[in-house]
Amino acid sequence: MDFLPVTYEEMKKRGWQQPDFVYVSGDAYIDHPSFGAAIITRLLESRGYSVCVIPQPDWRSTKDFMRFGRPRLAFLVSSGNIDSMVNAYSVAKKRRDKDLYSPGGESGHRPDRAVIVYCQRIREAYGNTAGIMIGGIEASLRRLSHYDYWDNRVRRSILLDSGADILMYGMGEHQIIELAEALDSGLDIHDITFVRGTVYKSKTLENIYEEHTVLPSYKEVCADKAVYAESFIKQYQNTDAITANVLIEPYEDCYVIQNKPSLPLTEDEFDISYSLPYMRDYHPMYREKGGVPAINEVKFSITSSRGCFGSCSFCALAFHQGRVIQARSHESIINEAKQITSSPDFKGYIHDVGGPTANFRQPACEKQLTKGACRDRQCLFPSPCKNMKIDHRDYVSLLRSLRSLPKVKKVFVRSGIRYDYLINDRDETFFRELCRYHISGQLKVAPEHVVPRVLEKMGKPGRNVYDRFVKRYYEINRELGMEQYLVPYLMSSHPGSDLRAAVELAEYLRDLGYMPEQVQDFYPTPGTLSTCMFYTELDPRTMTRVYVPKSPHEKAMQRALIQYRLPANYDLVNEALHKAGRTDLIGYDKRCLIRPVKASSEGERSKPVRKKTIRNIHKKKR
Repeated sequence: MDFLPVTYEEMKKRGWQQPDFVYVSGDAYIDHPSFGAAIITRLLESRGYSVCVIPQPDWRSTKDFMRFGRPRLAFLVSSGNIDSMVNAYSVAKKRRDKDLYSPGGESGHRPDRAVIVYCQRIREAYGNTAGIMIGGIEASLRRLSHYDYWDNRVRRSILLDSGADILMYGMGEHQIIELAEALDSGLDIHDITFVRGTVYKSKTLENIYEEHTVLPSYKEVCADKAVYAESFIKQYQNTDAITANVLIEPYEDCYVIQNKPSLPLTEDEFDISYSLPYMRDYHPMYREKGGVPAINEVKFSITSSRGCFGSCSFCALAFHQGRVIQARSHESIINEAKQITSSPDFKGYIHDVGGPTANFRQPACEKQLTKGACRDRQCLFPSPCKNMKIDHRDYVSLLRSLRSLPKVKKVFVRSGIRYDYLINDRDETFFRELCRYHISGQLKVAPEHVVPRVLEKMGKPGRNVYDRFVKRYYEINRELGMEQYLVPYLMSSHPGSDLRAAVELAEYLRDLGYMPEQVQDFYPTPGTLSTCMFYTELDPRTMTRVYVPKSPHEKAMQRALIQYRLPANYDLVNEALHKAGRTDLIGYDKRCLIRPVKASSEGERSKPVRKKTIRNIHKKKR
């Protein structure tokens, strides 16, 4: 077992004159199933195809892209595990100085809009003689016209801007094998228009026989934000494989056609994807630079599921992985755990067993797998659907099996836990075992906000649900004789959040006695309901107006309110309280956020509450 060839010499050593596929990636080469490039390339290899990899090529010329010559079947192009613009820029549009997916964590190893740039270089090198298929998160979430935060405009489908022949959206296992077999059978790449989970371009609509929806044209969505919102919600309602239609987006000289989503993986198919001969590490060529930091978070973690029916507005999972939960078998997961425990640097701790939502291990309900599935329903919002099955028994059984393995000291659950799902489970077995066995002092959960009008736009449950969860969490820990606390993730400047809402959140934190060390400012990334709201200032579900904080100064004020104790934030908090008409919170009373005058004594008041203090606060409340 070895890494796939990354040099011409390595390819020749395998006796290959020409590879079937060349995979071009914006990430450094890590052969681990947490990375899409590894799954796709190993899956192709398992089907007998020869695959070479060009990780992080020098895009300034065509030389790197010609390393292996023209592949027999196609180039496969991806920006990597993260959209290249999100990877390169903060929400303030400042260039990041670190890239965890590059050797040594260095930035600058990939271009902006990597998929487009890589495809352009391949076309410069080979013209139209080479087939190009694009995939991964950047291609998947930009498959149709989309608002681009960095350009602050609506961009075309990335299929057109890149000049690629086919776009694969979603996770890609089904698509890549069907496409490979079609190409291998002699079909021209432009004639492969029938694979689910793909997007292609066409001059006509003559071959569209399935039920389809024609979206507004690119020209129309650029001209009118309301039309953009209407187009987006149609796309959002067609992300489930069972209920989706073919989508057609007209352009001036062609149509971009999105086939129905790929069917969810069966348990056997999911198991196969994770049983392939991965090296489970970064390529040795990166050792001189200290390796690739991204491996550290996943090397001793296990992916147990995919998909999420939580449907938070700011999350793109519905667009990329879909709402239907897919889960691996216990046997597959335990076999991977045994591989992990045999690693010489394993210290006894499995860092995570989960997925987008760790405690989702089955579809939301039986209807979700039938034509009767809801197109619009958010299963947990505004309250749990009566048809939803809340059941943690399978996950409990899995975690118990993993805990019992030799060499395993502790199994952590660090993926997102849906507390609104957990608190509604009448059987508290998982809740109690989570607290007893699977937390190391703290549990991170994501209420995101506490103000109803903001939570409604986020697609998150009301504060009362979170408060119920918090109360029961500390009760269970007290019953178990354990001192563990919660760390809430909070978001500032989400659509719907004005200064008064931000002040209400600050008051909640004051009453809690907690100040977050970090604050997440809403980041408008492709493929989310929230991004559509940010751009259009409309809720696409209702077409009602939404307040959107857009100016950097207002965003800074909302962020500062969450960390109102910091001396550096005094002026911003003071200004925000005046603008929100909440000067009652400026004074010496214990209800006040800041004092009337910034003084040296403010520094003492502004010290963040330490973790030990947080535990004591909850003790007092109990």
